[in-house]
Amino acid sequence: MQWRMTLAAVALGLSAAVTAAPAEQIIEIKDYQFVPQDVTVPAGTKLTWVNKDDAPHNIVQKDIKLRSTALDTGDAWSFVVNESGTYTYFCSLHPEMTGTITVEARQQ
Repeated sequence: MQWRMTLAAVALGLSAAVTAAPAEQIIEIKDYQFVPQDVTVPAGTKLTWVNKDDAPHNIVQKDIKLRSTALDTGDAWSFVVNESGTYTYFCSLHPEMTGTITVEARQQ
């Protein structure tokens, strides 16, 4: 059934109407670090942090109102970044843990 709808959309020239999922960037939390520590992504990207440490961690960034709950081992948390700019974030439980997100404007 899905292929028929896709085929019909293409036949009608509606392929642009099919909405693609946002791109995703995975950031691992391990050894009390964000890996990768610095990421550059286009606006609209879904950032997902996955805690691979034995200790809980969180993600905090004031400018784009980024604040996760404490993530236990194996937990993940996601946020879609839409505002272009460069943002430094940290773990409020371990403030020495920092990372940088550079969000590039969407191409028109």
